[in-house]
Amino acid sequence: MGVFGAQAVLQAHAVLQQLASLAKDTAYDALTHALRDEPDDQLLPAVRAVLQQTDPATVAATLTAVHAGGFLWLSEVGEQRLTALTAGDGTLAVPGSEDPSGAFALLTAFAKEGAAAFPPRMLPRVLSWIPLSGLDDLIDAGAVGPEHQPWQYRAEEAEHAYLKARLVPDQVTTEQATALKWTARQRRDAFLAGGEPLPPVGDVYDLLERVADGDASVVKELERKLPRDLVLRLRRLLDGVAVGNWDRDIWEDRGLWRLIFSLWEPKAAVNPSRSPLHALMALRQAYDMLCLNDLARASSQIDKLVSFETADPAYRAEALNLHAYTLLLREELDAAAIALKGISGSQEPAESNLRMVEQRRTVPRNDRPAASNPYLDLGLPHGAPSWEARYRDLRREHVHDVDISARLNSAMKRIRDAERDEDWSSFFVLPLDLDVFALPDEVPVTLIPPLAPLTRRTTAHSPESLALVRQRAVADLLPHLLSAPRRPDRNARMHTQ
Repeated sequence: MGVFGAQAVLQAHAVLQQLASLAKDTAYDALTHALRDEPDDQLLPAVRAVLQQTDPATVAATLTAVHAGGFLWLSEVGEQRLTALTAGDGTLAVPGSEDPSGAFALLTAFAKEGAAAFPPRMLPRVLSWIPLSGLDDLIDAGAVGPEHQPWQYRAEEAEHAYLKARLVPDQVTTEQATALKWTARQRRDAFLAGGEPLPPVGDVYDLLERVADGDASVVKELERKLPRDLVLRLRRLLDGVAVGNWDRDIWEDRGLWRLIFSLWEPKAAVNPSRSPLHALMALRQAYDMLCLNDLARASSQIDKLVSFETADPAYRAEALNLHAYTLLLREELDAAAIALKGISGSQEPAESNLRMVEQRRTVPRNDRPAASNPYLDLGLPHGAPSWEARYRDLRREHVHDVDISARLNSAMKRIRDAERDEDWSSFFVLPLDLDVFALPDEVPVTLIPPLAPLTRRTTAHSPESLALVRQRAVADLLPHLLSAPRRPDRNARMHTQ
């Protein structure tokens, strides 16, 4: 039967007992018969039948035991290859047709030039079984890329998600990222959603958050963490500050507006028709000039706002209201009333302003109270509850300026009188809707770096991975298992006795 020597017979019995525990029907009968009585020519076909139904590890262990025992159950070519594999020789050349799982080709690549030398045509053979660390070696070497879709070959969901994260990170779902505990992806998702958990201080998303809040002090630090193309984009934004002009792709990202507004100090009236960003700056600029009591600059800016007739209705209403206020300050009440009547839609603050102007027209000029809104004189929107604290701060700041102090005291007295009488009808409401003046609270999406692939989590060039590849190569020698043992030559008989 191709088994020689007492020790070899014991080894053969151990192999057959193990296989019998896995066998069924006729194969089981043949194996138990060989263990109980004299083996016959059904033994090797039964061994092959069992091995064809088992896993590669069992096949490899059985063939290795056969080789170690000196059994003449393999073809000469199979015996040669198994000898080479047992000796750790990974340079054995094997035809592709005799390498069904690609294990020999993989061993050859690892042993010679590295994973990059693995032939691409063999990839479909190895992707379903190669150990994950070996597959990572192929990915790192560039032998496997997104176009090969290795995740499609893996049965385990964890490996499926891991390989996607390594090669096509944008295709990983939120649930998969959570299962992978992929912190970088989770931080990025949280930042895009504007929610928790917040990244640690100094993280690129922390810096982007501060930029989104208008903190220009972190721009240089952010540049060091961004890829080159985004650094150039950020610099285009900074270059535009000097002239107040940006490409469309810059101002369309509303998450950049706070940074732009923190850096941009217009030297002249802003043309609101250039972009939505310019329109908002023009509104805020006009309002700021009124709060600073700079009526000349405010009027110059408001003129441009009024001429922008195609503006959004909310912007248009604020522009006309600002215009009416400057006319009121100049006691041009007829023109102020016309401007207020031009506001479309029913807005109670605008109607209140119109009633105030029309009431004022009935009072002789010398008997009219101060026209300005006292809240605005303090640099606050109408009805701001923090006016007292603001008043005290400004009084301390301008303690030696008699004119400003007198204006502040007048504003304070008028607000207190209104609160006492619970009557604010003599105050011109400005702005109509504070939200129209608010800066966007959005994420600067065009500065967010692309999602980097997940960092490798397996050991590079793992000995365990190489051992599993060699095991698979041994299992691929099953076709070399004979149906009848080879005829022993004299040297084989003498060696095994």
